[in-house]
Amino acid sequence: MQLTNLDAGVALPLPDDLLWSDEHAWSPAVANTSYLITGALLIQSATRQAGRPITLVGAPDMAWVTRATVEQLRAWAALPVGSATGRFGLTFSDGRSFTVAFRHAETAIEAEPVLGIPARADTDFYRLTLRFLEI
Repeated sequence: MQLTNLDAGVALPLPDDLLWSDEHAWSPAVANTSYLITGALLIQSATRQAGRPITLVGAPDMAWVTRATVEQLRAWAALPVGSATGRFGLTFSDGRSFTVAFRHAETAIEAEPVLGIPARADTDFYRLTLRFLEI
């Protein structure tokens, strides 16, 4: 798996065993229902154009990344989404590719030291959860 900063062209490899936990929990169809004054049901329906959540979760014993990777992800997550900045290419090992941004409305990155003590070296390992939004 790979995350590429589309503005800078820099690629960051990610563990292939990160699980896309909400892959099938989203539907492009959206609807709103209400009742008219006559009592008739009004259904307004459309197809979402973007906004699919992509949450990548590492199991406790898998998908570890180094502190250096976490720091790079944290720096990228701090970029606001603009016409050129804050956009990333997420490519899975099976060839699927998505243009994503970090979900700033939520905690975009969760990183917990594997050893349970503060990690100080760039080579120390972390468990990782990443939250993206397809754009």
